[in-house]
Formats: sequence, structure tokens, C-alpha cells
Amino acid sequence: MNRAIFVAGTDTGVGKTVVTAVLALLLRERGVNVGVIKPVTSGCVERGGTLVSEDAELLAWAAGVPLDADCAPYCLRTPIAPSVAAARENVRINFSRIGEAFEGLKARHDFVLVEGAGGLMVPLSGGLMVADLVLGLKLPLLVVARPNLGTINHTVLTCYTAKHLGIEVRGTIINSYPDQPDAAEEYAPHLIDSLAGAPLLGVFPKVAGGDQRTIVETLARRLAAEPTTKILLREIGVGNS
Repeated sequence: MNRAIFVAGTDTGVGKTVVTAVLALLLRERGVNVGVIKPVTSGCVERGGTLVSEDAELLAWAAGVPLDADCAPYCLRTPIAPSVAAARENVRINFSRIGEAFEGLKARHDFVLVEGAGGLMVPLSGGLMVADLVLGLKLPLLVVARPNLGTINHTVLTCYTAKHLGIEVRGTIINSYPDQPDAAEEYAPHLIDSLAGAPLLGVFPKVAGGDQRTIVETLARRLAAEPTTKILLREIGVGNS
């Protein structure tokens, strides 16, 4: 059994960092020694002359681990596609370096959550994409989707592409589902579950207001009380948590 899972989105801005952080917090609260890694982050902020991945920072906080170099091997300043940002900043993204960071985390933790950059076809280095990184790390996939119009196409395409490439898709999560869904949002969970070829493992409710840490804590608290959360954690590979 893999001791890690790769979290990818159907698009940018679907909230996969929040979802990954929620999973980290849920596992941590169940006593799992969980590690986190955001291999490549574009749009990083500068603090004290150092670029910081705010995504990796949130993940490390949720997991209760230090934010070290293994958690965020590549930090890029420009908020554009990683391969383009890296070229502009004279950075070469090396999958071997990411692999070493990942193996280091696996040696120190019971389970590792790997958060990608956008969707599977986002270019990372040259002709290599996020999907190539998933394959290189030999990890199963968890797909995070948005709830609104267009999500069925994006989610089914993502799952289909992953399977076509030989990536195991453990399941999907719909994030930021509204309390009062519109017509498109209302039927999206059922159709995604039916058509994606992977089980719908969770529908995370939309949390209004607050910073990201507050949102993560609120979601984790709600999901901890849901019986389906145990199934979600089991399906991503964390035993009987």
C-alpha cells in the first residue's frame, strides 16, 4: 500500500490546498504522523529576502510540522504556470530533487500528502507536466473539483486522462459546495459519482468568511463528525483511521 497520495485539482482555484490541509488536520487529530509537500509553488511571497509558499505553509500548519525545504522544494515568485515562472526566474525544476524531498518525508512520517499545482496538464518543466510528476512518484490520485457549472466535464476529463496515463484514481472530492445549490450544482455530485469512474469520497461544504486556517479548522470539525469521513481516509490509504 502506498503511504502517500497526490492531490490534484480539475483546475486552478478549486481549493485543493484547503482540502489537502483539511485532510492533514483530520489525520493529525487521529494520531497519524502526517507529512506534507507542495513540490512547486508559483506566486510565492517574499519574507525577509526568502520566497515562502503560503500553500505549503498552510499544509505544514495543519499537519503540525515545521515548514522546511522538503515541504516546498521549489518556490517561484511569478503567479503563472510553473514552467514559465521558472524560466523567467532562471530556475530549473528537477524531478529528482522533488523525489528526494518526498522520500525524506516518507522516512519521517506515516503518511504523506502531496499537493500538485493546478490540474494534471499544468506544465512544470520543459515538456513535463503535473501528471508526469504523479507517475514519477508512483502515487495514486485524489481529484478535487468545484461544484458549479462545467465541473462535470472537467472532473470526468481529469479522471479519464489519469487512467489513460496509468494513474490510479482513488476518488474525487467536491469542494466549497453551497448550502443552497443552484440547478447545476444540485446534480453535479450524482453525475460526477456516476461518470468519473472513481468514487465521490466527499462533498466539502462552503465556509463563508474567515482566513484559510479558520476555514480549514471549521471544515475539519464538521467532517470529523461525519461517518463518511472514515471511509474517505481509508480510501486514500490511511488504514482504519
